[in-house]
Amino acid sequence: MRWLYTLALRLALPLILLRLWWRGRREPGYRDNIQERFGVYLLDKPPKALWVHAVSVGEARAAAPLVRALQEALPDHAMVVTCTTATGRETLKQVYGESVLAAYLPYDYPESVRAFLEHFRPRLGVLMETELWPNLLAQCAGHGVPVALANARMSEKSARGYRRARALTGPGIRSLAAVCAQSAADAGRLRDLGAPRVEVTGNLKFDVTLDGAQLAAGREWRARLGRPVLLLASTREGEEKPLLENANADALIVVVPRHPQRFDEVARLADSRRSRNDIPGKIFLGDTMGEMAFYYAACAVAVIGGSFMPLGGQNLIEALAAGAPVVVGPSMFNFAEATRLALEAGAAIQVPDAAAAMRQAGQLLSDAALRARMGESGKRLCEAHRGATRRHLEILRGLVRG
Repeated sequence: MRWLYTLALRLALPLILLRLWWRGRREPGYRDNIQERFGVYLLDKPPKALWVHAVSVGEARAAAPLVRALQEALPDHAMVVTCTTATGRETLKQVYGESVLAAYLPYDYPESVRAFLEHFRPRLGVLMETELWPNLLAQCAGHGVPVALANARMSEKSARGYRRARALTGPGIRSLAAVCAQSAADAGRLRDLGAPRVEVTGNLKFDVTLDGAQLAAGREWRARLGRPVLLLASTREGEEKPLLENANADALIVVVPRHPQRFDEVARLADSRRSRNDIPGKIFLGDTMGEMAFYYAACAVAVIGGSFMPLGGQNLIEALAAGAPVVVGPSMFNFAEATRLALEAGAAIQVPDAAAAMRQAGQLLSDAALRARMGESGKRLCEAHRGATRRHLEILRGLVRG
């Protein structure tokens, strides 16, 4: 089955390159380091390396506690961190600086993946969440590289897809050396798909430490404004308009799109933007990268984007950790366990649509006592669920020793 998958990839190469060029129009980073996507690297060949793959922005940030713990536990190993997206590559620079070797993971062609493994010769591979590429896993097995799935999640919808493609995906899943699952539900689905040694280790995102300087700056900005801030966080295409159309609260509305290539598009809905140091009007565009801690500290209420379209939502844990009351839409399957915990703790409220979200946000803005209770509940929840990094590290160090 894998040979057929590889043949399809080869036939699709012209379209893959065209898409890369097309995305590069709006995000020039896609036109940089293209050779890495085919296994050609100009980076040094480290004598001993550990490799973590974090596909994009969310995974790159979530991996930070684990990457730093591995660096501290195994200081004689270089750390290679790969990504897939241009924004992910930029995030690696912001989060890790020069402390890691940052690169693109090659496309899933056998020869490209083989070249990657022979260049870096990692003693361990760590794939964040659900990056299960058939040729990648097959080549790792052939080169004797143990691979762990970290912070693993598997929705029921995704599990159905993997079951349908079991002939292609099954061998790779069975080859995993370990799986560190976010929740018992994720663990059960991964076991059903054939994954060995599955353990529930919790969600690494609870271990992410927010930037203290950004938190302080956000609180100071909020105090200077003299009016409450309603944050529309990590919004996706098609969400901003219905949210803004239903806004009636007497507050500054700050919109922070999930993808930077949409900043100029969303700017048409705003009357001021942060990158230009504009004085906030009614609708303010947060068009800066890596400043979510600032925005969460500044807001009175956070409405989480990606949840009003069938996209599975965006990370709500950072908002909870900053003490922001959270409102989410109906689609949060990518953060199902964290959402469940937040709802049960009284730190978040889930609503059926954008109109209901803005009504609920307006009610929260008029109830300071409820906002305070929700904010404290969110911070307690995050503190109670810390520790995933330590549990991951115990498993991964065993794989390196083995």
